[in-house]
Amino acid sequence: MTVLDRTPPIRTASPASPASPASPASTAVGAAQRAAGPIGIGLALAALATVVWSGSFVTSRALADSVPPIQHAFWRWIIAIVAVAPFAARQTWRQRALLRKHIGFLLAASLLGVTIYNTLVNQAGVTTTAGNMGMIMAASPVLMAVYERLGGARLGARRVTGMLIACAGVLVLVSGGSLSMDFAVGDLWVIAGAVSFGSYSALLKRKPAEIGGLPFLFATFTLGALMLLPVFVASYVLQGGFEPTVGTISLLLYVGVVSSAIAFFAWNKAISIIGAARAGVIYYLQPVCVALLSFAVLGEAMGWLQVMCMALILGGVVLGAARAKPRSE
Repeated sequence: MTVLDRTPPIRTASPASPASPASPASTAVGAAQRAAGPIGIGLALAALATVVWSGSFVTSRALADSVPPIQHAFWRWIIAIVAVAPFAARQTWRQRALLRKHIGFLLAASLLGVTIYNTLVNQAGVTTTAGNMGMIMAASPVLMAVYERLGGARLGARRVTGMLIACAGVLVLVSGGSLSMDFAVGDLWVIAGAVSFGSYSALLKRKPAEIGGLPFLFATFTLGALMLLPVFVASYVLQGGFEPTVGTISLLLYVGVVSSAIAFFAWNKAISIIGAARAGVIYYLQPVCVALLSFAVLGEAMGWLQVMCMALILGGVVLGAARAKPRSE
């Protein structure tokens, strides 16, 4: 884990050539080479989280008929806590005073990223396809851009246009092409989940730098599971439990260890390295990953409407995330 925090040493110029100052071009190249390492790591971590989370949409759909959504979410985070504890418990204890100091931030992050987001996605899996979930969630970076604008950042015409195109793709998808606003219940759950995830990702920009990545992860998982506990108890009383089989346990281990502990650490670390906006660009690959996985694992068909909406969403978010080329002098 600590390898990600290291920066390569910067080589100094040889003392034998003091009279040969570096040219602006060579200075720029050197700066680019030094930046390529951390940026490459950040992009790779964002890609890892995106691919893994694509699988979690498929598991939400696969477990929808056997495990109640709230119980699915609760056991996911219990497994994640157990997986992270051996690596994070000691650091979390050392930073307990710091965590108490920022308890308001931790509660907000836990509520949005742990308690609400995945519970809504699991609930959506009961009445909509994994492909639809992935495509709708791909629009969540639009909300990140909205938060940036509220924070004073200028979005520009290209980014606003891309956001509008992506939103149009989502509307066409969830309305079945009729634009009658007669959305499937599951699609609405996913839209709410996208709002929650976008808010969580934007909130990560305010994470106190002194809180370590693992203590933050362990604290948010624990607080999120505690906030979910009353709803879990109600679900167990009203709906009963589920039969633990090899299939259900395997899928819960995947979402608990891989999709929660590993993916959330990778995503949080990626944002700390490259920022939410650039990580959001990688997140746009999720619909393609989900569509391929849902076709291969669940046998979900992809019709012309889904393909068209995927093109609109991906085209819109890529256009909105692209930076304008600097004007030549």
